[in-house]
Amino acid sequence: MSKTPGEKPYFIFDTHGDWYATLLGGFIYGSRGDYLGFVEGDEVYKRDGEWIGKLSKDGRILRKRSERRRDLHPNPPRSAPKPERLPPRAPLPPMMAELNYSVIDVLDEDPEIFKRISDLRPDMD
Repeated sequence: MSKTPGEKPYFIFDTHGDWYATLLGGFIYGSRGDYLGFVEGDEVYKRDGEWIGKLSKDGRILRKRSERRRDLHPNPPRSAPKPERLPPRAPLPPMMAELNYSVIDVLDEDPEIFKRISDLRPDMD
């Protein structure tokens, strides 16, 4: 599921309709233009390569509650190109479908997820 036809921004929200990030060219940017993560297909990764969920059609990052942690992405991009035209604000969020108990909204469950370094990364010696 490619979310980046051309350079049209794709907005990422939580279930409450709060705007968290913008997807441009496969890279996820915060509202200030800082690089937060990347998307491959519909799989969402933090910038350090930790998988956090799948991008849904309504702009949320979702995963199954029972989903096991995955290994780090073998080759995460170290940086992303500076976005030329990042939107200053997001449009109104779409109507969000109800989630059943087996699925969680990653940003609703852990709003600070993009700010932490993965605990799967080996410690520096």
